[in-house]
Amino acid sequence: MLNNRKVRLMTRLAIYEQTEGKEDVRISKYFQTDYVRLNVLKTVVAITVGYLLIMLLLIVYHSEYLIREAVTLDYAGMVTRYVGIYIIVLTVYGALAMIGYMIKYRASRKKLAKYFRMLRRLRSLYREEDGELADLEEGMIQYDRDNT
Repeated sequence: MLNNRKVRLMTRLAIYEQTEGKEDVRISKYFQTDYVRLNVLKTVVAITVGYLLIMLLLIVYHSEYLIREAVTLDYAGMVTRYVGIYIIVLTVYGALAMIGYMIKYRASRKKLAKYFRMLRRLRSLYREEDGELADLEEGMIQYDRDNT
């Protein structure tokens, strides 16, 4: 006979395993600090590459002006301004990435804890069912002994 509680629980477990579970298990292989540092490092690299590409595009776009005014430009001021903007952007995005990945890690751990609670509940349902089956089998054996 089907146990509806067991079926519903197994369905919820299977849905979690197929959707969020894969990502949560991957995240759980890291310590929180390692996970956050790795992803902040990825963010810093992505920001640096993006910023350099934007700067390259700006240089190409303004190349005529830069060539014409090459002798009179304040290169030290330009470098200071653009490096300052880079540091500000990097700091803001790095801090936001750190906060975001900490939140993501903690949420993942909570979902995994809920998943393991559901697994324990499923295991207890199986044990209850096994206990009932054992009692039923014992009763049938006793019935056979009494009737023979």
